Amino acid sequence: MPTSLQRPRRSLLQRYFAFVERRSRFDRLLLHTAVVGLVASVVYAAIALSTSFTTAIPATGGTVTEGIIGTPRFVNPVLAITRADHDMTALLFDGVMKLDTNGTLTTDVAESVTLSEDGLRYSITIREDEYFHDGTQLTAADVVFTYQLIQNPELKSPLRGNWEGVSVTQTGDFSLEVALPEPYTPFIENLTVGIIPRHIWADLPIEQIPFSEYNTSPIGSGAFAITDISFSPTGLITDYTLEPSTFSNSSPRLSELHIDFYNNEAELLTALDEGLVDSTASLSSRTLSEQSFPNQSITEYPLPRTFALFYNQNRSGSLRDETVRKLLSQSIDKEGLVATVLDTYGIPIDTPVPATYGTLQSTSTPSATSSEMADVATTLTAAGWEQNDDGIWEQAIDDELVRLELRIATANTDVFVATAEYIKAAWDSIGVPTTIEQYEQADLVQSVIRPRNFSVLLFGNDVGRSIDLYPFWHSSQREDPGLNVAQYTNIDTDAYLSTLRTSQDSAERTEALNNFVSTIAAEQPATFLYTPTFGYLVHEDISQPELSRLNHPSERFTHVETWYRGDESLWPFFQD
Repeated sequence: MPTSLQRPRRSLLQRYFAFVERRSRFDRLLLHTAVVGLVASVVYAAIALSTSFTTAIPATGGTVTEGIIGTPRFVNPVLAITRADHDMTALLFDGVMKLDTNGTLTTDVAESVTLSEDGLRYSITIREDEYFHDGTQLTAADVVFTYQLIQNPELKSPLRGNWEGVSVTQTGDFSLEVALPEPYTPFIENLTVGIIPRHIWADLPIEQIPFSEYNTSPIGSGAFAITDISFSPTGLITDYTLEPSTFSNSSPRLSELHIDFYNNEAELLTALDEGLVDSTASLSSRTLSEQSFPNQSITEYPLPRTFALFYNQNRSGSLRDETVRKLLSQSIDKEGLVATVLDTYGIPIDTPVPATYGTLQSTSTPSATSSEMADVATTLTAAGWEQNDDGIWEQAIDDELVRLELRIATANTDVFVATAEYIKAAWDSIGVPTTIEQYEQADLVQSVIRPRNFSVLLFGNDVGRSIDLYPFWHSSQREDPGLNVAQYTNIDTDAYLSTLRTSQDSAERTEALNNFVSTIAAEQPATFLYTPTFGYLVHEDISQPELSRLNHPSERFTHVETWYRGDESLWPFFQD
């Protein structure tokens, strides 16, 4: 029987091309165009449909390189001194407490922190799932060791003064108690210091701790751990490579973090231009304001510091006149001062409370208008002042002929000198001759501040995130080593400051702060100028959490585990 042969079945694509080949050239062109259009429409519709059902989420992976001016020496929370030291300790070490994104303190390695009703004892329970980068469990013994090492006078830790008179006692494997000699509400800020591993440091003699290699090859408990260190030919550290710690509770989105160190701003700028650095907080305000940085954004963070002119009424009879003090304050254009001296990296203030800190916001009132200042002569005359033949205002005060001329004492740094010169110009313009006396920082402290040897002092106060104004304004702090350099005395403000320092009631503290500020504004023992800010330059495709109420620039690394670079799309049912 003859065998029948079956023709192979042709594919749809083959039949399409066979059909097209039998058409004219013009018809073939039309058919091809129509098919291409149909395919493109289907693909576009599919992409659009997929996009409509997917969501953008932070990408996992990626590398960020941070540039820092300086060289780390003590990457150790107990000994950190320089800005590079503080930056690295913030990255590598966790504390009992940490800053949340709203600017308040929350627990970190602690499971709980409880303050007794009398404000004297902190009972701390440590989480049992915390580990150092080498896999050793973090316990209460590590916390107690860290705090007691800070207190050791032989080590000379820069933090020792914050722990004077404090008793630290371990009460269990994961519990301890910190007892204060007297109630001090801002003390809780000290619990943010990073915890160091006892098993690494305890066997070292105290005199050898500053020279240990673990100061530059540290083991902490943060989200990132050091995996590589690069050195210059002279042995200085030039680069740290950090990767997510396998023992951390957090899961950083970045796969790698590089910290590169530079000798000066010029080297850092070159690295930025070459794309070698993604972010930095080491550039001056002048550089940030004068140069452009493509693909970079700048976030400006205020710090809990105030710069002011402190009036010593014991050394200058003219400054005992409230009219004079108010006139001097009104003559200063603080907005112009910030723009001229700080290149806008500052916030004008009129109170001892740093701008954006505390429940009471400290903002600047406008300086007097030219027409108001033209009335200076009338104002001074009404207050009993008379101009002599040299044009200097004079008045008999306490049986002494006092001349209205001033000396501003300050440090010989660029910012202080520029600020003093701006103020001198303002006071000269209203007929108050002013001279500037510049000192090295050490000389300013020893020869001017400690003996209160000045009429006007231009200086800055670091009041901290908790706004501890007691050291700077309480009457008990008038004499050295107290920091009440204006030697201000007021029984009411003393009470307000004591409440601020001891009360655990936020409403009571707010009322005390408002009352204190109102009294200071009325009596004008100082002219408050500005709160400084620092600029953080970050590549535009790097996402970081918004932070507030930073105490130090190094706190920009708070929640570094949440940083990510770019987005990725994912269908909802794949999301965790």
